[in-house]
Amino acid sequence: MTAKEWRENNPELAKEGNIRDYTDLVHLVILNNLENSNAEFIKLGLSQKERLIRLNDSARNQMEILKNNNGIKELENIDKYLIETK
Repeated sequence: MTAKEWRENNPELAKEGNIRDYTDLVHLVILNNLENSNAEFIKLGLSQKERLIRLNDSARNQMEILKNNNGIKELENIDKYLIETK
């Protein structure tokens, strides 16, 4: 989902923040990695179509790897704890 689509589907939340404020750690890590990869692909002169194909493949691979990663799960638990204790 694009940021614009998220804002259109969540107008009340969009008044208070953006999609990154309401997503989980796994998606934030993947998004950060994709942004870095996209910058490198641009430097390499890849077309937008080719970048999109590669980024989609990368996102799928990362999701598969990270969704069962114990380190990510521990970080999510720490994040939940910190939010609860505020």
